Amino acid sequence: MPCRHIRATCVPGAPLQAALSALRTGLGVPGSFPPGVLEEAARPPRLPPHDATDIPFLTIDPPTSSDLDQAMHLSRRENGRGYRVRYAIADVAAFVTPGGALDAEAHRRVTTLYFPDEKVPLHPTRLSEGTASLLPDQTCPAVLWTIDLDADGRTESVDVRRALVRSRAKLDYAHVQKSIDDGTAEEPLALLKEIGTLRERLEVERGGISLNVPEQEIVEKDGTYELGYRAPLPADAWNAQISLLTGMAAADLMLAHGTGVLRTLPAAPDGAVGRLRRTARALHIDWPHHVSYAQLVRSLDPHLPRHAAFLQECTTLLRGAGYTVFRGGALPDVTSHAAVAAPYAHCTAPLRRLVDRYASELCLAAAADEPPPDWVLTALDSLPKEMAEGSRRAGTVERECVDIVEAALLKDRVGDIFDGCVVDVMERQPTVGTVQLESPAVVARIEGGTGTLPLGERLRVRLTQADLGTAKVRFAPA
Repeated sequence: MPCRHIRATCVPGAPLQAALSALRTGLGVPGSFPPGVLEEAARPPRLPPHDATDIPFLTIDPPTSSDLDQAMHLSRRENGRGYRVRYAIADVAAFVTPGGALDAEAHRRVTTLYFPDEKVPLHPTRLSEGTASLLPDQTCPAVLWTIDLDADGRTESVDVRRALVRSRAKLDYAHVQKSIDDGTAEEPLALLKEIGTLRERLEVERGGISLNVPEQEIVEKDGTYELGYRAPLPADAWNAQISLLTGMAAADLMLAHGTGVLRTLPAAPDGAVGRLRRTARALHIDWPHHVSYAQLVRSLDPHLPRHAAFLQECTTLLRGAGYTVFRGGALPDVTSHAAVAAPYAHCTAPLRRLVDRYASELCLAAAADEPPPDWVLTALDSLPKEMAEGSRRAGTVERECVDIVEAALLKDRVGDIFDGCVVDVMERQPTVGTVQLESPAVVARIEGGTGTLPLGERLRVRLTQADLGTAKVRFAPA
């Protein structure tokens, strides 16, 4: 599920780059990999017996990405009634020896961390952007999903096995969108729109919601900064539906087999939805009370800056997500993910997320009707805590990066007056709260004044602090 994506073009040595570098140091973000880890990452993988290199897989990722977790091939079924989705996931377990140095380092890092100017990878780049990545014209071990759908896009059968695969093309979203729109896409790619649209209809039917969160971009120009958004294309959403399909299939397999790890999310509390309604009001987005959250999100245009800013804030409703482990046939009380509106599992990004390697092993065992490997069962109970700690670290990185970017954006405007709306007020300190600006779409702390802040009301505010060094942006009632 989405998080806030921020990308920055940093001039070396400039205040923004220096602030991000200091943040990495302050948070104790892992640096280079130890020699023993690098040595293990250089070893050849364990290869599977099944050969699927005849299938012309392709990847769809941002143009600069080289850590390619997924490759797909889409086709019509032979009976002409439905579709076959082949989805190859990088088989990280083929490179990692349980209990070895590489395994231990992955458990220490848990996830890849994304900063606006660089990323801190889960695995050494020789592996994550090299031998294990599904790069074009490279034969790789993969976990191969074959999911047969009916004519409406509903799942009919699932198979998962280890296989050798070979991608034929590395495509980006803009190229995919253009080739589909102008009719030049060949069938394996042209079917992405057809299948993706069917899966989106089923998502609406079951009450799920996908957030097409725009990517924020901050660019330095002549010592000042400008903020913009890159709105996702329809192809982004169609591609995401293939990943969601696989995650749902993985959850169903593990639940049927009685042992697994799910990604779960309870329904958002009323308070969080109330705050989001106030944010909508601050951004002049009409949200009638009879319109559901899902309906509103589907009506938004991420190309509009106000809508883009609101979609960024919608990610706050995902903060209660966690990982739920079960074994021995004793199913957990909560098996569903509220945003997906179905059981769901993380299994499609093992190069960037620790838990996916374990979910793949559990699914392979379930599909073969065999017990999971001992190394998986041994680690299973501790995975939710490890992932929670890793997610908290990633969340801290995200929040601190947002603060730094907003401080950079406003650093030359201290004393200026802005229009905003109070979206939160501290119960014990009613003169302190959170304000959402109309433009630029910044969310920051507001404090001061003699009376209680007017929750949900528009307010003129003065910028009192915007410091990259402390990543603090502060406002006061004007």
